[in-house]
Amino acid sequence: MNATQALPARKLESAAERWSRFKPIVTGEDYLNSLRGRPLKLFLFGKQESNPVDNPLIRPSMNALRQTYDLAIEDPELATAHSPLINARVNRFLHIVESPHDLVMKNRMQRRMGQLTGTCFQRCAGLDTLSVMHSITYDIDQKHKTQYHRRYIDFLKKAQTNNIIVGAGMTDVKGDRSKRPHEQADPDLFLHVSGRNDQGLFVTGAKAHMTGGLNSHWIFVMPTMNLTEKDRDWAVVGTVPTDAEGLTFVYGRQSSDTRALEGGTIDVGNAEFGGQETLVVFDNVFIPYEHVFMDGEYEFAQEMVARFTSYHRASYVCKTGLGDVMVGAAAAAAEYNGVANVSHIKDKLVEMTHLNETIFSSGIASSYSATSLPSGIFINDSMLANVCKHNVTRFPFEIARLAQDIAGGLMGTLPSEQDLTHDEVGPILDKYLKGRADVPTETRVRMLRLIESMTVGRNAAGYLTESMHGAGSPQAQRIQIQRQMNVEQKKSYARRLAGIKSE
Repeated sequence: MNATQALPARKLESAAERWSRFKPIVTGEDYLNSLRGRPLKLFLFGKQESNPVDNPLIRPSMNALRQTYDLAIEDPELATAHSPLINARVNRFLHIVESPHDLVMKNRMQRRMGQLTGTCFQRCAGLDTLSVMHSITYDIDQKHKTQYHRRYIDFLKKAQTNNIIVGAGMTDVKGDRSKRPHEQADPDLFLHVSGRNDQGLFVTGAKAHMTGGLNSHWIFVMPTMNLTEKDRDWAVVGTVPTDAEGLTFVYGRQSSDTRALEGGTIDVGNAEFGGQETLVVFDNVFIPYEHVFMDGEYEFAQEMVARFTSYHRASYVCKTGLGDVMVGAAAAAAEYNGVANVSHIKDKLVEMTHLNETIFSSGIASSYSATSLPSGIFINDSMLANVCKHNVTRFPFEIARLAQDIAGGLMGTLPSEQDLTHDEVGPILDKYLKGRADVPTETRVRMLRLIESMTVGRNAAGYLTESMHGAGSPQAQRIQIQRQMNVEQKKSYARRLAGIKSE
């Protein structure tokens, strides 16, 4: 789109001006401070929220991201890597994939983060986007003689130097699923170029389910599907800071999320950490050309999405960290109930562990089997990455079912924390909600609340709902598996062994 008459009257910041607002982040506390004072337009419960950092409903999701900084300090071998771009160690969530070992270490870090937070820690999609754009910008440049790869490298150097968080805006709201972007009654249902001038371009649309969108410093927008020549205006990739003019954030709800507003730490289940999804609306948001990495090269959209899914579906080994928490919570609940040595309880814990390790094994295998791309970085084995994510769409639900089975019905009928601490009824509940005599009632209640939170409460969104729909719902993986299963070759193996020479 070349029209300029409808462009909004606002300051058109250059890339340098945008980066000037950032200073390097080192600690988790630095990260939290970096989120303060941003001129955001954020809606929550029908009102604009001016201080999300200290909002008790939002803060746990920021704490989960804070942990990615703290882990880099506590365990630098796991959570950092040497960057040849700036000749320094950087957070692994900002590191380009130089070898299969990098992918394996990424998976191990993701599992550790799941163990530490018990929820979605919101950085995997951004990391996988940075990986994809390294190779896609290189490939576009090779065909079209563009300068996207240089721009990408410049952006990544600054991101690594400042140690910022990049969010991924891939999922469009899509409108009528039977129609392509250019066929929609409303062109804004897929994010698209809505105007341009000599300094850059403007984009309009919305990105849904953006994991940690509000908690990121920059948002990477990109197409959500394969595109045709008529969809050129929708073939756009670029980065915008989260405080860019024209952005509106609408905070997503999660089950039992208002418990965080009640005070106390028991009923929430996991009081410190939580996930976050937002709807992010773009109203003629300006992107300077220095931060544009695709502009009309529609033929690369499908490959970009395919590479993203290879990285991101293997990233779902993060759910095994949450699975470790679930196994531990179920085992502790059994202990508190006095049934830890019952044979069928032991067998259920074995089954939970088996399912969890099956997820991890397929993800880690896809990383060990990585192959190189022309730009010089490595990418997960696509078949095994899709198998990993397909396992994730099933196994966490069975793990959660078994955890609930072991926990018992009290998990779903517990009185409130206010009742537990009440002068009159509190001692009554302490007496009648006790399991083993040597285990404090509050200890038992806290463990049951954690299981509740991860299976039906606030953190179930990060463990179960995201397991189903994140990085593509189950059918998306089945389509990719079908494309790559190579049945004809397998039939040839069988014919040879059966003594069938030809058909």
